[in-house]
Amino acid sequence: MTGSHIRSLFLDYFAAQGHQKVHSSSLVPAHDPTLLFTNAGMNQFKDVFLGRESRNYQRATTAQKCLRAGGKHNDLETVGFTNRHHTFFEMLGNFSFGDYFKKEAIAFAWDLMTSPQWLGLEKDRLYATVFTSDDEAYEIWRRQIQLPAERIFRLGEKENFWAMGETGPCGPCSEIHIDLGPQASSAGHADCAFPCECGRYVEIWNLVFMQYDRDSQGRLNPLPRPSIDTGAGLERLTAVLQGKTSNYDTDLFQPIIARAEAVSRVRYGAAVGSDVSLRILADHARAGTFLIADGVAPANEGRGYVLRKILRRAIRHGRLLGIEGAFLQTLADAVIGEMRAAYPELDSARGLIERTLSAEEDRFTHTLQLAMKELENVPIQLPNGKIAEFSQLNARFLSPEQRQAREQAGGSAPVILGEGAFKLYDTFGLPWDLLAEIAGERGFEVDRAGFDAAMEEQRQKARASWKGAEKSVANPVYQQLAEASPTRFEGYETLASDGCKLIALIRNGRLVDSAQPGEMPGENAGETLEAVLDRTPFYAVSGGQIGDRGIFAGASGHPLAQVLDTYAPVSGLTVHRIQLLEPLKTGAMVRAEVDPGRRAAARRNHTATHLLHAALRSALGTHVKQAGSVVDPEHLRFDFSHFAPVGDSELEEIEARVNREIWSDTAVQTEVLPLEQALATGAMALFGEKYRAQVRVVSIGDFSRELCGGTHCARTGEIGSFRIVSEASVAAGTRRIEALTGEAAWRQAREQDRALRRLGQLLHSPGDQIPQQVETLVRERQRLEQELDRARMKAAQSGSASQRRHIQGVQVLALRCDQLGRAQLRQLLDENRQKLGSGVVALGSLQEDGKTALLVGVTPDLIPRLPAGKIVKSLPGITGGGRADLAEAGGREPARLDEQLEAVYAVVEQMLLKNGN
Repeated sequence: MTGSHIRSLFLDYFAAQGHQKVHSSSLVPAHDPTLLFTNAGMNQFKDVFLGRESRNYQRATTAQKCLRAGGKHNDLETVGFTNRHHTFFEMLGNFSFGDYFKKEAIAFAWDLMTSPQWLGLEKDRLYATVFTSDDEAYEIWRRQIQLPAERIFRLGEKENFWAMGETGPCGPCSEIHIDLGPQASSAGHADCAFPCECGRYVEIWNLVFMQYDRDSQGRLNPLPRPSIDTGAGLERLTAVLQGKTSNYDTDLFQPIIARAEAVSRVRYGAAVGSDVSLRILADHARAGTFLIADGVAPANEGRGYVLRKILRRAIRHGRLLGIEGAFLQTLADAVIGEMRAAYPELDSARGLIERTLSAEEDRFTHTLQLAMKELENVPIQLPNGKIAEFSQLNARFLSPEQRQAREQAGGSAPVILGEGAFKLYDTFGLPWDLLAEIAGERGFEVDRAGFDAAMEEQRQKARASWKGAEKSVANPVYQQLAEASPTRFEGYETLASDGCKLIALIRNGRLVDSAQPGEMPGENAGETLEAVLDRTPFYAVSGGQIGDRGIFAGASGHPLAQVLDTYAPVSGLTVHRIQLLEPLKTGAMVRAEVDPGRRAAARRNHTATHLLHAALRSALGTHVKQAGSVVDPEHLRFDFSHFAPVGDSELEEIEARVNREIWSDTAVQTEVLPLEQALATGAMALFGEKYRAQVRVVSIGDFSRELCGGTHCARTGEIGSFRIVSEASVAAGTRRIEALTGEAAWRQAREQDRALRRLGQLLHSPGDQIPQQVETLVRERQRLEQELDRARMKAAQSGSASQRRHIQGVQVLALRCDQLGRAQLRQLLDENRQKLGSGVVALGSLQEDGKTALLVGVTPDLIPRLPAGKIVKSLPGITGGGRADLAEAGGREPARLDEQLEAVYAVVEQMLLKNGN
């Protein structure tokens, strides 16, 4: 039974039990800042469990992409060394949203696990655990399932109680374990009993019974609609069904490991060390491929940082296996080949995956070079307890024979301090094992305890940053209103709805029967509160499009309230934030009128984003995916995944394509379809977005087809025109375009035309010759600046002889050279070091920004006695440092620059005297 077959069997079983098959959500959680990555099957249903969202099904089943490599859940460091830890994995699950509970959940799990027509596991190998006080679950296992009492165990809160966060939904759980036999025991146990943790007994399914709501005081309050959330790891389940002790020996991993064997020419099973590396390559190739496909790009923070660590760990283990060239693309190709049937998004992102992996492998080579340079400044503790820098000990490096002789004599080695070692690992990406290897070659040791302490400190900070970030449960008032009186949205058909009934008024989260202007002063001395209608034309903020504004009017047409904003706190409910102009009571009938000009402008910009998205994919490639947007009446902002800046010619072509579609006045058509049917027609779904079973499809001829619930033009011609005003990077692998449409685009064109005419007047040049005139002026300015720089350099050189002194037989030059940039200072410093032959050169300059720059350079023969970094650190009022041969510093006190330069002579003299000259 293959892993793919097991995945299909699980989903098919629950579909037969009335569950809706729901496609996996993105690894990047949708609208959930509390999670770094999707790490459980229930993540995409979190708002349903919290009462913020309702769906048209009460039972669901999924095969969810998950990643545990950052934040509170992090398995990265153990991957490869154990049989069952992974960064990327698939979580099979079934869910009940207030429908069935413990009895049915346990019965479903047992039937699927043991029935011959399904998974067919032997009943006498299975064990069940329940929470200590969960007598109900125990009795279901004992009486209904008839599992022997000796194979049902009561365990404590640590093992068998699940909570979404410190507050919110929680409940006891019941786990199903299987006995893999003595051969699976990593401790060699021949006759151990459950629940021994030697590896023989493995958890394969967790059934969570969400029946409580834990409040801020820690009290467990029964939920009105208890729910079910279960999770079974596909990788573990596949290993069990295929008779494998290690997940890596299953068909989910073996094809990828085989590709790694071919690239490295190392056989899996040949040695323990190489097996670890091959497992890491297989796991990390899966994680990297799926993360990039879901829009994550390597970066130095957040999700991109985790991806970068995963890829660099894989590259490092590839090097350990002897792979010299690029290889990640080859492994990703194997991952796509194995997984694309279940996850077709991999195929569409193939180009992006390949380019991203290639660029990261190249970048890591450069990173290693930077890390080696930073290694020069790492603090070293000498055997006598003194602290020195790595670079200062170059002359003391030992050969292997010398190191061996020292060890035999009982001598101790210099130690790279743990904090510095961790900085190389964390900031520069230098792996621990590589650092240890480099240190060993030079006769050093690395402070592993200090390194681990720094690592743990960072982990604690990471946990603290996530702790307490869980969302609170939605105000029950909103959920009750959504269930009792869901809002009917009429804004697709009309901008004004007569006879709307005022269902509720909400002030400070509480229902009120009526409200008067001036009772609670708000904006413009009127009261600000919230109103819910039975039906409304007002669009609630969603999908990047802002909420509508407008008025509520009475029967005679006079305004009753201004609508300041519109939003949806829970699915199915539209809430209007209003400012009262007249008294209002619940039950009143009002006319709801949307501001037509504001809606029209937002509608133009929203339709334009669809055209822009399609034009970007056409011009740059189908790897382009929307990564966020803002659609308001004034402008549009569109973020998208792309690995490089968009060139001017490309931007011009993209802008032209959008305008051609506008000028063709194509009809914008909408239809509501089942989600799977909509996707089958080629409609684009945005990763990270959550969709209902029925979705709205917006089509613009053959040019664009997307799932979208926003408001749009009837025809593209209504947009008028489209102008791109900027393109820039907002994160690694993510670009942003800002653009204008309609009247705003015309106004900007008019302003630019006015500016161009004014420029022509100043230059006495017709418009078509302005660029040539400006280029001439720029070249002339550059020529004059170069002449000025040469004059400044010459003036600085002329004063060097008078400032040179002999200190304890060493030539020292400290010279002030104002208005020279750092690059010029480095050039001048190198020239003076060459002239001296042997000596110390210090140059200081007052910069144009009012700050000071100070550089110190030392000739090679003096580095052991006078390291430049140490000289700089000894100067008054200076922050900075650097290598032993060259150090740079900066200051914010220009008045002290002369004092600092003069101090160079004294510092050099003190160091020479201290070192015995």
